[in-house]
Amino acid sequence: MAREPQPGDRATGLGSWPGTEPGEAARTIVGELPGLPYVPELPARGVGADMVGRTAGLLVDLAVEVWPSGYRVARRPGGDHRRAVELLARDVDALDEALGEAGATPPAVKCQVAGPWTLAAGVELRSGHRVLTDRGALAEFAASLGEGLRTHVGELTRRTQAPVVVQIDEPTLPAVLAGSLRTPSGYGTVGAVPGAEARTLLAGAVTAARQAGAAEVVVHCCHPTPPLALIGATGPDAVAVDVGALGGARDAQRSGAGPVDAVPKDVLDALGELWEGGTELWLGIVPSTDPSAGAELGDLARPALDLADRLGFDRARLADRAVVTPTCGLAGASPAWARRATSTTVELARAFADPPDSW
Repeated sequence: MAREPQPGDRATGLGSWPGTEPGEAARTIVGELPGLPYVPELPARGVGADMVGRTAGLLVDLAVEVWPSGYRVARRPGGDHRRAVELLARDVDALDEALGEAGATPPAVKCQVAGPWTLAAGVELRSGHRVLTDRGALAEFAASLGEGLRTHVGELTRRTQAPVVVQIDEPTLPAVLAGSLRTPSGYGTVGAVPGAEARTLLAGAVTAARQAGAAEVVVHCCHPTPPLALIGATGPDAVAVDVGALGGARDAQRSGAGPVDAVPKDVLDALGELWEGGTELWLGIVPSTDPSAGAELGDLARPALDLADRLGFDRARLADRAVVTPTCGLAGASPAWARRATSTTVELARAFADPPDSW
């Protein structure tokens, strides 16, 4: 039986982890994140272990192979595709085994998949053009991903006996909308996708995740200018952002500005509308790579506190309508910092529920 939720449960990671040992990663994640552990991603293992490759391994009746230019649609599943499927299966096994060893049934577990636009931008057709340039292929990939999610979420639910949160990663969506992705020649760019079309396909992925059995769906975009209004219109339960990167805020901080002083008004307005409308915010505020200086809890909390203040919300909202995360995946961190960053997200979630007097 799952235990009662606690304040520290409102913390998690965004997916990737350093190293190549899924068992070790899963044990650390389960130990440090009792409220919302997740299926570890270990991209250092190479082909099939990165965001696009592991999501391609979920596809039903579609396969990919590796070319010098990247992932490409294959006529039939070969060694590259089987590797992606097997690596993901090991990651699920590792989470299941770590939960069993700990005797834990968490309130929820999480998995991560590349969203339809990021997937379609990261896989080529046999012609060498990106999948997103062919509307028929794009629709086929989106439908296949939905079917794959049904199997994946069902297996996670059965094996962990916990509700499953699905995180849809769309780091490439801003480039898709801006028309800045390169063509195979490298001399041109793929035409910009209209916002309405982008919204419709992403909304379909959110719906497919729910139909697959997801208890909650989160859309994550760590780009400095995430299309927040578009993402919000697709109906997710939560939107995940890197607070320090918004609008170039991290660069501004190096020049002495406050944590959210440089965030453009339109970005703040979009965040405020999401939060006010009931969408949770997953706030990336813990460094995802080893910091050069000490990481004091109060300093790490400051961007979230300032964000609530700037948006005109009571800071108590951080305790019940926000989730604390690292700024991005932890694949680039040292193992020691990955563990420390993960435990720090839990400490911050607890502190938002019971803030120190100094805050």
